[in-house]
Amino acid sequence: MGEPELTLIASLRPAALDARRGVVRVHPEALAALALRPGDPVRLSGRRVTAGLVAAAEETASAALLYADDLMLGNLGVRDGGQVTISPAPVTPARRVLLAGPAEIVAVVSPEMLRLALLGKVVTTGDDVSLLPQDVLPDSSTRTLVEAARRSLSTRVGFAWTSTLLRVLAAEPDPGALVTMDTLVAWEHSPTTNGGTGTGLVASRPTGTVGPGGGRTAVDGATGIGRPDGPDGLTVDELPGLRAQAEELTELLDLGFHHREVLSRLGTSVALGVLVSGPAGSGKAALARAVAAQVGARVHPLWAPEVATLTNDSAAARLRAVTAEALAGGPAVLLVTDVEALAPAEAPGPVTTVFRQCVAQLVRAGAAVVGTSSRPESVDPGLRTPDLLSLRIDVPLPDAALRREQLTVLTRPVPLADDVRLDEVATRTPGFVAADLAALVREAGVRAALRQKSARTPTVLMADFTAALEVVRPTTMAAATLDLARVTLDDVGDLVEVKQTLTESVLWPLTYPDTFARLGVQPPRGVLLYGPPGCGKTYLVTALAGTGRANVLSVKGAELMSKWVGESERAVRELFRRAREAAPTLVFLDEVDALAPVRGQATDGGTADRVVAALLTELDGVEALRNVVVVGATNRPDLVDPALLRPGRLERLVYVPPPDAEARAEILRACARTVPLAEGVDLPALGADLDGFSAADCAALVREAALAAMRESLTAATVNAEHVAAARSRVRPSLDPAQVAWLAGYAEQRR
Repeated sequence: MGEPELTLIASLRPAALDARRGVVRVHPEALAALALRPGDPVRLSGRRVTAGLVAAAEETASAALLYADDLMLGNLGVRDGGQVTISPAPVTPARRVLLAGPAEIVAVVSPEMLRLALLGKVVTTGDDVSLLPQDVLPDSSTRTLVEAARRSLSTRVGFAWTSTLLRVLAAEPDPGALVTMDTLVAWEHSPTTNGGTGTGLVASRPTGTVGPGGGRTAVDGATGIGRPDGPDGLTVDELPGLRAQAEELTELLDLGFHHREVLSRLGTSVALGVLVSGPAGSGKAALARAVAAQVGARVHPLWAPEVATLTNDSAAARLRAVTAEALAGGPAVLLVTDVEALAPAEAPGPVTTVFRQCVAQLVRAGAAVVGTSSRPESVDPGLRTPDLLSLRIDVPLPDAALRREQLTVLTRPVPLADDVRLDEVATRTPGFVAADLAALVREAGVRAALRQKSARTPTVLMADFTAALEVVRPTTMAAATLDLARVTLDDVGDLVEVKQTLTESVLWPLTYPDTFARLGVQPPRGVLLYGPPGCGKTYLVTALAGTGRANVLSVKGAELMSKWVGESERAVRELFRRAREAAPTLVFLDEVDALAPVRGQATDGGTADRVVAALLTELDGVEALRNVVVVGATNRPDLVDPALLRPGRLERLVYVPPPDAEARAEILRACARTVPLAEGVDLPALGADLDGFSAADCAALVREAALAAMRESLTAATVNAEHVAAARSRVRPSLDPAQVAWLAGYAEQRR
């Protein structure tokens, strides 16, 4: 008896969070029919045979569809709407995978880094794969490695790494081999990318089989990165927003490399140890390479997570080997990417000690060591001593003006149409770093190419940028899984005063921070929405997020609570760290009474009290919370700790009342905007008859009326008064009069 299989209709999911990661989604019923679990490998047959990982689609998805991205559809050789046969596939670890890619990617991505990018993916000969790590369904044992690959790829590859595609030339066994830490991953070099010596391989040895000297490959040596003819080819002038940092680093390296005699006459010396910190993809490594090129220094790149995966002896040998190369002669810069992997703040090991010794040896000998990190707080403090990485240079997150400047540089070779407004693109890309903007420009170019395959003078339109914004997400929001609805405050029925208050308290600080600075006042830090259940508190926040002027981080209060000591506070700190990196950011704390209850009344050993303290510190502590606004929502404002509601924290309390007759009519009109109502449906009269109905109840009534029309006939074209009357008899009001009266009294006391 053969394996079960289903033939489904392919459906394109271009804006999915798991796009280009080798994941397809089917309805839970289809999963059960195939006896599959999320994360299992599957065999997929269209015009081509390929393989991937399966995940569950939403319950509301169609059971007849297979949801896939453009990359998977291309590997299958089918278009949106084509037929695909899916069946279970055995879990077969890949012994060997051979890939080809752009020369600039092959030059800077070592096979070890490439293996981590492919870790957990199922590959087939002839497929195209992306560098995006498979972090949707990661194995718990490899989660840390996958996260390290994401951070390091954005730093090492630089611009447009998220949209780079590679071709699988061979995979053993085939088809459908799962890449593991024991897989031998190799590049195939063309003559032009292998120094003209013919076709050759640079392979990644599995962990534990590293040869003498740490298994160093040709890619990891001094490849000329940072020289004008290197793969990046970037100059300081082509790094907008980093000129001040570049000037500081250039002065230091120029003094240390070319003017040591001046220091000798002054009886002093300079230590060329620098830590460059900033968000992933912000250009830290590009900054170091461009400055090294300007001062005429060789660059020796070292990817710290790659060394950290080796055994202690192999890692030590690798560090000593690269140190010896850097000391071989002439000005040299050892560029250590993601330095926290080799020198963690928590539990540093023997490799950290060797790394410190190598850094000290290089600095004393007059070489430069530049370490980059997107998490400087995770770097071993012992590495920040005066004789090691003593200088710190911060790369800031670009604001709208700086993003506009970066877009100007990135689009120089792009033929833009007259309707392209880079100012608007810069405004709609909060939290984007240089690498994200480059990926956006590249994705817009791909969209334009798909439209104009036969055009002699193709151009990129504003519509291409708009479509690209649906796919490209900021690196700082990579871990966010929030899928926002396309609604704005204009879609919210009634609540005129509430919407005006939220516009002033939330949108203005995020959209016009310069105005607040010009007037010399601090914008509001946060807002607390309170009111009866179902009256639109969460919907209001969704509408605020739908304006597209800020990134959104949403978390339910109970999600941050953990039984492990210290983990809840860590989760709060991590939440606000991500918010700062992705600024301007709207942080939504739903059910905030579960996260910040009144202190001194809990029986959980003090966990809730410590979480409240961490939250208060983040909102109004020593470290400034710039371009971040916090919105909390609750049905029980009396259960929230009073310290959270003072000025400087959630200082604006906004009561969201239950709708009156006029408001209910507005809500019904908003909910029925896309519903074809017959002429006999009187929404104002219906709103007046719905006493005690919340906004959610009104939405449920419209939905039930449409279902009543479908029950009568699946070919129904309109919803008439009889359908509305049938829905009215089914839907009951959910508001509790006692709770409504208490909340109204609470709101009156707060005025």
